[in-house]
Amino acid sequence: MAEILREQTAQQLTYPEVGATAGELPDGYHSVRVATSLGKGDGVFERAAEGIRAWAPQRAAGIDLLPPRPELVEGESLLASFRSFPFHVTAACRVVYVVNEPDRYGFGYGTLPLHPEAGEEAFIVERDGEGEVRFTITAFSHPRVLLSRLGAPVARRLQASVTRRYLEGLVEAVKVP
Repeated sequence: MAEILREQTAQQLTYPEVGATAGELPDGYHSVRVATSLGKGDGVFERAAEGIRAWAPQRAAGIDLLPPRPELVEGESLLASFRSFPFHVTAACRVVYVVNEPDRYGFGYGTLPLHPEAGEEAFIVERDGEGEVRFTITAFSHPRVLLSRLGAPVARRLQASVTRRYLEGLVEAVKVP
C-alpha cells in the first residue's frame, strides 16, 4: 500500500475544478451539501476542529486511512480504504485546501487516478456570532471507472449512507466524555 501511495502522490487530480467545494459547485456532477448542528460554544468548536484533524468523520464511516492520520496540509496525499460487502475499494485523494480561521476549520480533498469517482469533498466546521457550531459536508463527483458508471444508483445510495455516517461521526466526536 505504501508503494501505491507513493505512485499516486506523483499523479495529477482527476478533475479540473480544484477547490470548487469552497464556493459554487460546478455543473455536470452529482452534488451534495449537507450540514448538522454540533452545539454551541468554544469547547464544541475546539472539539469539532480536533475531530476534523483526527479524521473522525472518515473513521466513523468505516474508512481506513494511509497514513493513519494524514496531515491537513495542502498537497498531502492519502489512501482511503472502504469495505461495503461485497466490495473493497481503495481510493487515492489529495488535500487541495485547508481552512484554519478563528471561526472556521476544515479541509477539502480531491480524487487521484486510483479513485472510482472524479471530484472533491470538503469537511468544514463553522462557529457563528452566537457561538452555534455547524458541520458542513460539500461534495461533487461523477463516476470515473466503468464499474462506478454501471453501479451509479447503488453508488449514490452508498454515498448518502457514508455522508450520514460522516455527520454522525463528528457529532459523536464533539460530545463531552
